[in-house]
Amino acid sequence: MRPADPLPATLLAGYLGAGKTTLVNHLLRHAGGRRIAVLVNDFGSVEIDAALIESRDESVIGLAGGCLCCSFGDDLVGTLNRLAGADPRPDVLLIELSGVALPGAVARTVRLASGVELAGTLVLADAAQIRRQAGDTYVGDTVRQQLADADWVLVNKPDLAADTALRELPGWLATLAPRARVLVCAAEQVAPELVLGWRAPAHQNDRWTFTAKAIGADARAAAVFSSRRATLAPGHDLQALGAALAEPASGVLRAKGFARDADGEPWLLQVAGSQWRVTPAAPASPFGLVLIGLRGVVDAPDFHIDGLVIDPL
Repeated sequence: MRPADPLPATLLAGYLGAGKTTLVNHLLRHAGGRRIAVLVNDFGSVEIDAALIESRDESVIGLAGGCLCCSFGDDLVGTLNRLAGADPRPDVLLIELSGVALPGAVARTVRLASGVELAGTLVLADAAQIRRQAGDTYVGDTVRQQLADADWVLVNKPDLAADTALRELPGWLATLAPRARVLVCAAEQVAPELVLGWRAPAHQNDRWTFTAKAIGADARAAAVFSSRRATLAPGHDLQALGAALAEPASGVLRAKGFARDADGEPWLLQVAGSQWRVTPAAPASPFGLVLIGLRGVVDAPDFHIDGLVIDPL
């Protein structure tokens, strides 16, 4: 029997008031059939939408659609191990960090858990406050380190920042978060696939779902993000492709795809911001590549990736 695929986990970080819980509630409301486990250090710091709560006890909040929220306290590795071995187990993990946590340190802890794979780190930044916070005498070091640890930086609450300041933010963030993709939109506009991936629920054959339009669960998300499909020929160099997609110039925020090597063996490519990994895949994997990026970039007429046949929109 083939071992279960690793359970993907995404870290959600950002200084106090950046909007992490708003994003969590948005993702729970657009779970798309996925069983999401939200991990928090302290229940007192999370405000799950009451309409989503079905039950509550000392350590677990039962949520709609088989999702749950649990507190890991000082034992994150133990909690991750239990969730990875649960039956039924979640389809995806969201780890919401405290406002002063350093995601790099937590990422190292997550990698100690068996059966769990870190998909990436999303750091939220308050559009109107982030520059002041990063320069603050007392909290600036923490804020700057959070940004440096990011795979994606979400500039949240853009409506609260002056137009000039908002236009300058991506360039300024590029110096503090050089390996991250920067996107400017409200937390409620984030395409769920960016954080949750395209993975079908485990109770629906545990397969990655490829559709012509991976985005579209929310009209507001579709106004910010776009997705494309591409063909992967057998023998395609997935390591080289991962490196190309991870370059900021590609415009790609996240990508997942399957291809066979020259010997016919199936492989999975995953790209999250500036990171990529290539791992063995199941023989029945749905071969092809799906990309997610900002609208106006990946859906531009001249969008291309060397060596790929991009499907028309």
